[in-house]
Amino acid sequence: MTKEDIKILLVDDEKQFVDTLAERLAMRGFAARVAYDGPEALQAVEQPTDVIVLDLRMPGMDGFEVLRNVKKSNPQVQVIILTGHGGDAEEQTAYRMGAYNFLRKPMDIDELLSSIRMAYRDKLENAMVAVSLAEGGDFDSARDVMNEKDIMQDHEK
Repeated sequence: MTKEDIKILLVDDEKQFVDTLAERLAMRGFAARVAYDGPEALQAVEQPTDVIVLDLRMPGMDGFEVLRNVKKSNPQVQVIILTGHGGDAEEQTAYRMGAYNFLRKPMDIDELLSSIRMAYRDKLENAMVAVSLAEGGDFDSARDVMNEKDIMQDHEK
């Protein structure tokens, strides 16, 4: 895995923050696309995306709504919440909805990079498990792994 292989989408309505974050990632060899609101994020995720770094509090469509829509349409995409306004209740809700990690601003860039790498690695491992299951003829389990169906159904109850 090279840094350039990870398709990262940064979503935050604070333009200066998200542009600076994209620059800091670029200085470390990671390319990232940027979206400044929920609808723009949902449009951007139509392009291949591995990991989304998502703010919760945005005008209009908030981060929870973006997370819900992403997990419904692209369940294999890993979502890391990065917010300055989230408490324990928001963290629990995010995990229930399928977030990979929950980080608070201000964050350490190395902690964020570590989380991005782990999220990408887990996404690849899930894909390999699904391929292995499919090759063995267990197509239902393979589909469940790729769609994380069981996880989402448990969280929606």
